[in-house]
Amino acid sequence: MGDVAGLIRREDIDEVRSRTDIREIVEGYVTLKSAGIGSYKGLCPFHDERTPSFHVRPQMGTYHCFGCGESGDVIAFVMAMDHTGFSETVERLAARVGYELHYEQGSGPSREEKGRRQRLIDAHKIAQEFFERALYTKDAAEAQKFLGGRGFDGAAAQRFGVGFAPQGWSHLLKHLRDRGFSEEELKATGMFSEGRRGLYDRFRGRLMWPIRNIAGETIGFGARKLFEDDQGPKYLNTPETQLYRKSQVLYGIDLAKRKIAQGKQLVVVEGYTDVMAAHLAGIETAVATCGTAFGAEHIKIVRRLLGDDGSGGEVIFTFDGDAAGQKAALHAFQEDQRFTAQTYVCVAPDGMDPCDLRLRRGDKAVRDLLQAKRPLFEFAIQVTLKDYDLDSLEGRVRGMRAVAPMIASIRDHALRPAYARRVAGWLGLDPLEVERAVATAGATPPPQRQERPAQAPADDDAPRPEIEAPDPRDPAARMEREALEVLVQTPHLIEDSQWTVLASTRTRYRMHHELLAGVLAAHARVPARPGAEWVNTIRAHAHEATHGLLAQLTVAPLPASTPEQLTRYAAAILNRLLGQELVAQKADKMAELNRLDPATDRDAWQSVQQELMRLEMRRRELFEAR
Repeated sequence: MGDVAGLIRREDIDEVRSRTDIREIVEGYVTLKSAGIGSYKGLCPFHDERTPSFHVRPQMGTYHCFGCGESGDVIAFVMAMDHTGFSETVERLAARVGYELHYEQGSGPSREEKGRRQRLIDAHKIAQEFFERALYTKDAAEAQKFLGGRGFDGAAAQRFGVGFAPQGWSHLLKHLRDRGFSEEELKATGMFSEGRRGLYDRFRGRLMWPIRNIAGETIGFGARKLFEDDQGPKYLNTPETQLYRKSQVLYGIDLAKRKIAQGKQLVVVEGYTDVMAAHLAGIETAVATCGTAFGAEHIKIVRRLLGDDGSGGEVIFTFDGDAAGQKAALHAFQEDQRFTAQTYVCVAPDGMDPCDLRLRRGDKAVRDLLQAKRPLFEFAIQVTLKDYDLDSLEGRVRGMRAVAPMIASIRDHALRPAYARRVAGWLGLDPLEVERAVATAGATPPPQRQERPAQAPADDDAPRPEIEAPDPRDPAARMEREALEVLVQTPHLIEDSQWTVLASTRTRYRMHHELLAGVLAAHARVPARPGAEWVNTIRAHAHEATHGLLAQLTVAPLPASTPEQLTRYAAAILNRLLGQELVAQKADKMAELNRLDPATDRDAWQSVQQELMRLEMRRRELFEAR
């Protein structure tokens, strides 16, 4: 959440959170069924499962999956599902409920800026619908023929929003003007060119693919030439606009994002039809760049999706076997060190792309393509060696010197000697000579790897202290957790005297201590009533590391079926927690007593003895009250 702590006002964030119905938001992604009064459950969107373990508690404003441990509030859910930043998520939710946000020190987009962006989004949405309708007219026969010839039916076209831009100079222009868009707005969309007579349609007589951002908003178009008299390029994309930055866009990311995050895999193909073919063949993690090489900005998107923090995952590039494909592979290799995921390359038989492969050999052939993947660095080494005359000793030595830095850059140090020996075999050179060249190349340290974008907020990069998770096998841990469940879900049942004692109560685990501190802070600020206000106040004052536990506790079922049973249970579990504190206090006093000499510190010794007796009596009272 560090990216907006100094931007959107905290009270506005809380207001958006409280006004947003988490059940309504979650049901946009998950089918929920009742799981008791005020609770719902469904299949977790964060991992594959057959039995529902994903719970939503609207009154608390939280969700938690008992299968994979994912949990949080409505903001966290949207961030996880749409892979958006915190501020963008809050702004989208605020727009959804019609709430105007305020920013600290005038930072953040103005109302006018947000209005202009929304107008551009609206224009693209209307244009997409216009193109989609046009695909089913008689004028779109060539477009329909093109799709059919590549194995795509009407359902496939609808799935990817494919459309047709009619021939002519002003069909879309007139349509958007009729919908009230100004000349300035039309220019800003990038969908129109300007001549001496004014604006005219940029896309004419072309097959149209909507290009969407990760949140599913259409921000541009890719257009394929259909008619011979079209003097333009084979593919024509939206130019750079306020919405569309080709270096930051991956076609198909809106459809693939969930599968990418679940399966920790991303497949990079080369074109729009390749993305369609891959998805239809069952590879639903496929995306493509839009007229540019796969670069640093794309990698930032992928890292967010893969959770690329050293935990694994894989990125698979599919390239044609031609010179352009080999060049793309080398470019990808240069960017490879930005990943901690494993990177691979697939080259289809006869250099076919996934669309051609599916058309000629079927869906299974596309899926099998991924099984033939090989490490990107191996492919890049072989591509590099093709530039040298390996029939001559001089050419082999130059080739060795060219690939030595590539071998030295392999992240897995254990693989370097093996690849040095393999390259020595390819070149017919002494393995020791290749290993020395690799060692020399690796002696010059590469530039320091930057884990996060330089412009990322400082809060994002700040180290966060680790808090160890409690041991679930420890009875004390279970008891402390059960007590916290009561404090989170039924604070109205806690007596004033118990709140007083809780203020000085210790817990065995720091995780529980930090959450208890948040509970006590909430008790000092808002009425102790169950609901979202209570939970949100706890969250605001508890350590960030406890937020996942807090979400779990809000949806945990309590072992009581009637109000009377719940009252008795709450009292009993709180007494157990307070009893544990009394035992700890007794241990402290016993240590103090052992340090005293009753002969010289008689008064202090007697005082400690009396305190020990008082603590024991109090402990017995609690025990008898259970």
